[in-house]
Amino acid sequence: MWPPALPLVLLLPLALASTALTHSHSSSFFPTASPSLYDWSSARATYYAASDPRDKVGGACGYGDLEKAGYGLATVGLSEALFERGQICGACFQVRCVEDTRWCISGTSIIVTATNFCAPNYGLRPEGGGHCNSPNKHLVLPIEAFEKIAVWKAGNTAVEYRRIKCRKEGGIRFTIDGSNIFISVLISNVAGAGDIVAVKVKGSRTGWLPMGRNWGQNWHVSADLLNQPLSFEVTSSDGHTVTSYNVAPKAWNFGQTFEGKQFES
Repeated sequence: MWPPALPLVLLLPLALASTALTHSHSSSFFPTASPSLYDWSSARATYYAASDPRDKVGGACGYGDLEKAGYGLATVGLSEALFERGQICGACFQVRCVEDTRWCISGTSIIVTATNFCAPNYGLRPEGGGHCNSPNKHLVLPIEAFEKIAVWKAGNTAVEYRRIKCRKEGGIRFTIDGSNIFISVLISNVAGAGDIVAVKVKGSRTGWLPMGRNWGQNWHVSADLLNQPLSFEVTSSDGHTVTSYNVAPKAWNFGQTFEGKQFES
C-alpha cells in the first residue's frame, strides 16, 4: 500500500531532452553526478507511482513524452516555492535522503531534471498535508527515483538538494509548433545551467527577434518565418549564450524537431 496524502502533481500537455538518475553504484541509467553549482539545501520529498501510461506524458514544463524526450524517470516536480513560475524548468538537481536512518539508503544520491509543478492545496495547511504549499520546499519524484535514495515506506521524508550542471547527449533541441505567423518553440535537452531565460530567433529575411516565454520552456513569437532557414540564440540562467545558425532548413514544417549547438556541461 502506498503512503497516504501524496501531493498532487499538475500534468499539462508536453515534448524532448536527456539526463538521468544517479546512484552510488554505477549504472547506465543512473550515471555519476556533475560538479555542484550551489550548496546543499533542506527540503522534503514524496513520490508518485504512475497508474496509467498517460501519466508519463505531461508536466508543467512542456517536455511531452518524458520517455521519448530522454528524461526517462530522472525527473522531479517542484513545489510553488521552488518552481519559479516555470523559469526553473530544465534545471538539474542532486538529491539525497537525510536524517532517517531507518529508511534512507546511505551513501546514495540521484540526479533529476525539473519537468513538473507540484500544485499547492490551499485547503490544507503547509504543515498539515499541504506539502507543496508555500513556503514549503518540496520535491515529488517518480517512485523509481525515490527508491534509489530511500525505502518507499519512508513516505514524506527529509532530503537535501542542490543545483548542479546538466549533462546532455547531443545538442539543444528546438521543437517548432504553431501556425501561419505564430511560432512556438520548445527548448529542450539543454546542458550547463539547464534552464533558459531568453531566446531569439532569426529567419533569412529578418533580424534577430526576441521570443516571449509562453509556459515552461515553450517560447513564442508572432512573425512570418515560413520558408526561411531559422537560427536560434539561447541564453541560460547563468548568463551564457549559444547561437545555432540555420538549424531549421528553409522547408521546415510545424511539428518538427531540430538540433543545434550545446552549452558546456
